[in-house]
Amino acid sequence: MVSVRTVVDRVGPTLLHAVHVPDDCPAVADVVIAEPGSPGHVAAGDLVLAVAVADAGEATELVRGSAGNGAAAVLLKPPLASKPGIRRAARTAGIGLIEVHSATSWAQLVWLLRTVLDAIADEHDTLENGDDPAASDLFRLADAVASVVDAPVTIEDTNSRVLAYSARQDLTDPARVATIMGRRIPDDVLARFRSRGVFRELSRGRQTIFVPAQRDGTLPRLIVPIRMGGELLGSMWAVVSGPVPDERAAAFADTAPVVALHLLRRRAHADVQRRASAELLRALLRGEVGPRKAAAELDLTDEPHRVVVVETPGGETLDGEGLRLALLERISQGIGRRPVAAEASGLLYAIVPGEDGPGGWPELRAALDEVPSGRETGALRAAAGSARPLGELASSRAEAEEALGLLRSGVLPGRVVCFDEVWTALALHRAATAAGTARVTELGPLGELRAHDAAHATGYVDTLYEWLRHPGDPRAAARALRIHPNTLRYRMRKLLDLVPLDLDDPDVRLALLTQLIALHWS
Repeated sequence: MVSVRTVVDRVGPTLLHAVHVPDDCPAVADVVIAEPGSPGHVAAGDLVLAVAVADAGEATELVRGSAGNGAAAVLLKPPLASKPGIRRAARTAGIGLIEVHSATSWAQLVWLLRTVLDAIADEHDTLENGDDPAASDLFRLADAVASVVDAPVTIEDTNSRVLAYSARQDLTDPARVATIMGRRIPDDVLARFRSRGVFRELSRGRQTIFVPAQRDGTLPRLIVPIRMGGELLGSMWAVVSGPVPDERAAAFADTAPVVALHLLRRRAHADVQRRASAELLRALLRGEVGPRKAAAELDLTDEPHRVVVVETPGGETLDGEGLRLALLERISQGIGRRPVAAEASGLLYAIVPGEDGPGGWPELRAALDEVPSGRETGALRAAAGSARPLGELASSRAEAEEALGLLRSGVLPGRVVCFDEVWTALALHRAATAAGTARVTELGPLGELRAHDAAHATGYVDTLYEWLRHPGDPRAAARALRIHPNTLRYRMRKLLDLVPLDLDDPDVRLALLTQLIALHWS
């Protein structure tokens, strides 16, 4: 149910003014153009456009006839809408009376009114059916807005990506053509607009922003921010020949709420789709869904994939799925294929092709390496599991989480690792975990060495560990301990005086190394 007041509010006060709207005014169903002297084609709920009405008598007859057919409102241009006789007729008949700005094109108004009705009436059905209304609707809306401002228009999101564009783009400049071809403003053009303060003005809530022509041949732009509830959703960019008359600029700005409605619908649809995909992805990572369904619904190929887990720990951790997806948006810029991703338990999980190629692990790894640590990302860490078939991604997830655990504990250096490349550390960690469970460190003389270190700060346990790690190479062992080789030899003599150890016996050395690995890697 769409009310007359809702339609008037969405189109905007520059184009429409509600002269009279009764409390029991019928809901709006459609837009029709009145035929003089023949209101019979008007149906219940219609918005009747008095396109060819020339005098007050015809207007009064149209108002009464439309009311008799159950129409919602009649739209008239001045001065007819404000004439007392016509207003009395509307009040008596119980029909809405709307004044249309005198400079408004009826053709433009038909476009805008039908766009508003489609957007409002179909919103819930669109979400329930899972259809994506954005593509065709936004392009039609771009054409309608272009007719209002009489210039080619693009509709862009807050990242300067082109969501839709109107016809007549061939009459623009190379910067606009490059924007359309690349579906976003080119970096060099973006930098020029940014240096002129365009995006700063957009964030400040200006109604319209005029950017003069530039020396490189870039034509002037008239820019309108698209907002809803104080939030910046995007912007509209019109390529104009020069300064635009105030009335036309205001009419252009008044289309922004209509576009905002479409962008909100687009976002709502994307949110529904993303939540469904995220839940399917979580099920795939838990091994609860078959690879065929995952491949079909997540648009995954049959090739082996890796699970990548991303963490931003500490007080500056990303808070919530939306912000984690914003991080993914940032790290996937320039990647050939956007990763399939979902948030779970405070971590971001992504699935990418395992080897080289568009959107593969090497590309994502390079993007992750380039993300600086800061207030938004914190101390970012990421780990990838091994490349596996889709049916085995639960194992790849476990591997990625295990590698991330070693990064988190400081056992592995850096911020980004791959499971396949750190197998030695993983083997030692698993061995240490098993040895710790078996309480192997409680056996033999190791306890006595640990107690002596605790009491006298002698460092005998670390000395023995490095000596065993570098057999026959005391200089390498000393470098690892950051001491002189003679100091290493002295410590070894003293610890052997303290506990009797036959270090010539390979089994003794192996047993001691197993104990010391359990201490250092657990």
